[in-house]
Amino acid sequence: MPTMTQEKTQTDLYIRQLSFWPHLSTPEKALLNNNTRTVRYEAGEQVHQGTLDCIGVLLVKSGQLRVYSLSEDGRDVTLYRLFAGDVAILSASCVLEAVTFPVNIDAEEDTEVLRIDASTFRQLAQNNVYVRCFGYEKAAGRLSDMLWKMQQILFLSADKRLAIFLLEESEKTGSDTIHLTHEQIARYMGSAREVVSRLVKYFSQEGWVKSGRGHLTILDKEALATLSGKE
Repeated sequence: MPTMTQEKTQTDLYIRQLSFWPHLSTPEKALLNNNTRTVRYEAGEQVHQGTLDCIGVLLVKSGQLRVYSLSEDGRDVTLYRLFAGDVAILSASCVLEAVTFPVNIDAEEDTEVLRIDASTFRQLAQNNVYVRCFGYEKAAGRLSDMLWKMQQILFLSADKRLAIFLLEESEKTGSDTIHLTHEQIARYMGSAREVVSRLVKYFSQEGWVKSGRGHLTILDKEALATLSGKE
């Protein structure tokens, strides 16, 4: 059972991240608090493995999680990433009957989360329509992210996908400097490192980006927006 300080911290996060919190009864709030615990994952550690486990809902306090799909031959495609303030709902897909898409989740860096027990979330969702709606709305949003990623891979050229990725990463971090290696960018894009390296070299020659060791800086957002079709 969490201490008073831990419960206060959890409640603050619930208020910010869980829209259903104000609609819980006092016993439901107690149930949620008593079945939520802080979990820490080291960089590279597997958090969730497809249909083999159902760990519950994760509220990311710090760090970064990568959600990906894994093929039978071991190839993976990054579907989206989760950062501080995000909620991982597909790690509890076993409690959402209409959501059966299996995903894997790894910690990209040292990460701390609040983990709501799957059975607790199931109980709350069964008895409280606000919790149930929250779960399906979050799942629908993540499935939309996944569809967008698949559309990029299937229908957009690699240079457009890289331009889109760099612009979205810049917007997400609030910086024109992207602190990722070519290998990381390729993994997040669902491409090959050699392809990304070739495109970064081309973008650099055009004066759109400046490449450095372990990072690159966007110099011409308008040119990338034109290439991506986002202007």
